[in-house]
Amino acid sequence: MNPTSSNLPAALPAHGHVTFLGAGPGDPGLLTLRAVEALASADVLIAEPHVLDVVRSHARATVSTPQLTVVDEASTAAGIPAIRDAGNLVMEAARGGRRVVRAVTGDPGLDGNSGEEMLACASAGIPFEVVPGVSTAVGVSAYAGVPLRDAQGTDVRFIDARTASDRCWSEVGASDATAVVSTTLDTVGAAAGELVAAGRKPDTPMSVTVAGTTTRQRTWSATLGTVAQVLKQAKVLPSPDGHQPVIAVVGERSSAARRDQLSWFESKPLFGWRVLVPRTKEQAASLSDQLRSYGAVPHEVPTIAVEPPRTPQQMERAVKGLVTGRYEWIAFTSVNAVKAVREKFEEYGLDARAFAGIKVAAVGEQTAASLVEFGVKPDLVPSGEQSAAGLLEDWPPYDPVFDPIDRVFLPRADIATETLVAGLIELGWEVDDVTAYRTVRASPPPADTREAIKGGGFDAVLFTSSSTVRNLVGIAGKPHNVTVIACIGPATAKTAEEHGLRVDVLSPEPSVLRLAEALAEFGAQRREAAREAGEAVTRPSERRPGGRRRRTT
Repeated sequence: MNPTSSNLPAALPAHGHVTFLGAGPGDPGLLTLRAVEALASADVLIAEPHVLDVVRSHARATVSTPQLTVVDEASTAAGIPAIRDAGNLVMEAARGGRRVVRAVTGDPGLDGNSGEEMLACASAGIPFEVVPGVSTAVGVSAYAGVPLRDAQGTDVRFIDARTASDRCWSEVGASDATAVVSTTLDTVGAAAGELVAAGRKPDTPMSVTVAGTTTRQRTWSATLGTVAQVLKQAKVLPSPDGHQPVIAVVGERSSAARRDQLSWFESKPLFGWRVLVPRTKEQAASLSDQLRSYGAVPHEVPTIAVEPPRTPQQMERAVKGLVTGRYEWIAFTSVNAVKAVREKFEEYGLDARAFAGIKVAAVGEQTAASLVEFGVKPDLVPSGEQSAAGLLEDWPPYDPVFDPIDRVFLPRADIATETLVAGLIELGWEVDDVTAYRTVRASPPPADTREAIKGGGFDAVLFTSSSTVRNLVGIAGKPHNVTVIACIGPATAKTAEEHGLRVDVLSPEPSVLRLAEALAEFGAQRREAAREAGEAVTRPSERRPGGRRRRTT
């Protein structure tokens, strides 16, 4: 039995159950396994909007999410949104016998005021549990590349500048402890002044991090005496965004002075890059995940929509032929082809067992992964180029002695090329070339996305086929000339150039994963070149006219 789950009763008691859950400082990847488990069983999820964005994907689609921010005439007129009492919402839902998750930023015991809500539950006899999270102070410092302790085990003091007393400042100022200060951009200078006035030397190293653990993170290295000047020179202050929370780490032994070597997060090759991924949402998922691992912010814009064939009878006959033994092979040339066949299987009550005795080919790694998810391990995946030509390189010729059946089922798009069909026929096979799905141009993206594409708001665009080039330009316009253009192969690059685009990155292989790697390598080289030249590392979008002025922290 999982000991962390034993506190949750199988049946709901008269009063429900409340889980106080730490959502971490912002990166959804920092949620604990226990947090994900608790979210999956929640009936009610109560959290501030920015926390809800982090945890919502792990909850059921039917979970209730009461809004804490109330927009009414009085609050609108005052310019200050009214905040509903989260504690009352928790109690109301729990008294109704529901399983409640109260999610907070960071850790429930170190960040926020969860203790008062826990006491209210205890007083009312409502069972609750606490799922710890990565605290904001610890998580942000780690992502900033500033370890809080060294081999000598220096003391660490956590200070909330909003509530710190004179005694608190005096004690920290008189010690050599590492101070982790929670404050805001426009008050960080005042906090530094408090520490200097209390006895800390003005040359004590200090780091300041905003939007920690997210791809908007920025960190500045300074000292207690120079922090205000550093932020001013960086054009961070004065700013209308001065109210943003920051984590400042102060101390001779906090490694703040060694951030050049320890800044692992902000030094990722595509850190903070907005990358346009013009593919269908299903196809974009794995590519977006890989881009995030390089520090990028992927923005998925469908350029094609997939629809069923206009006449489904041909597809229906072919799927029935799979069951009756009509085919020796089935060849999948895309993830969408796998999806189309899988949907037909489900319609007829079939599953992966219907492929028994049939050889299965996949055009590449992504298509193969989609088949494995379906429960089918491909017999043939190209060993070289992941394309129809690469598949034909490895496809065996028909041999009447060893192949009892000479027919191949090829489910594919209505606009697919004839390369594979012609090649299979040349190898002696009969081919049932079946339209499994139609591809049509998607609807235009929202106006702000179109403006970002044409105005240079994106740092890079990944083109995975000639059709994505044509369709993106058709529905949204031509990307700005500061935007890095990355293409999956020569044919796609040629189409991009025909549309007046400068191709900066060409994948060494026709694979979306290698395309993302190639863009990351380009970003790393660009970053290194800037550092060697003694220039600030900037994103491509910051080089457009006015780009630097529009940068947000």
